[in-house]
Amino acid sequence: MTPLILALLAGAVAGVSLGALGAGGSILTVPALVYLLGFTPAAATTASLVVVVVMSATALVAHARAGNVRWRAGLLFAAAGLLPAAGAGALSARVPAAVLTLLFAAVAALAGLHMLRRRTPRGSGTVSGARAVGAGAGLGAVTGFLGVGGGFLAVPALVTVLAVPMSAAVGTSLLVVGANALVALAGRAYTAVHLDLALLLPFLAAAVLGAWDGRRLAAKVPAGTLRRVFGAVLLAVAVAMGATAVL
Repeated sequence: MTPLILALLAGAVAGVSLGALGAGGSILTVPALVYLLGFTPAAATTASLVVVVVMSATALVAHARAGNVRWRAGLLFAAAGLLPAAGAGALSARVPAAVLTLLFAAVAALAGLHMLRRRTPRGSGTVSGARAVGAGAGLGAVTGFLGVGGGFLAVPALVTVLAVPMSAAVGTSLLVVGANALVALAGRAYTAVHLDLALLLPFLAAAVLGAWDGRRLAAKVPAGTLRRVFGAVLLAVAVAMGATAVL
């Protein structure tokens, strides 16, 4: 199978995950770029940020039109993560590939377990400024360092920390992760990381189209079934990446 076909197939899978579940796309992007398309871990996490920015912006438009974005809460949450995202993004390119792979495997495992055990988070009814800053900073650092959007972390944080209704949490999380990813990408602008655009652009195009198919799939297949399938995939990816980094 040619690299171009692999890029299209992998991009479609990542897009379907994001479209169907509102999360998981970027978690699948990095291992696909590394193990299927030959990107280095540093290049893959940088390329993943490009995917996160484009995918978040595309999906955000649809959620905004539906009135499912809490702009003030999202901007406040994102603001706390901008500096950590930029700093972590600049630091990531200097971390040994094996360490970066192990850290990513850990986050992928966390995301997989979250999907397998997911329950609808409930808001506390109160908003803590300190908790909001801490959660926003942590999410920004994860996004910048590992190139993941962090939707599986952002949604429950918005609900429990900023009391955003669940109906608006996914749309608002797109604003947060998109802003963090854009700043993290800017933080990596001066690093010497080569991106193979001949593979990245087809991957990105397939991911955008896959997201639309994911939305249609979500309307036909129970959400619990989709989460369990993608959760199992993420756990398998985490185990494979961890074993590769160690061996």
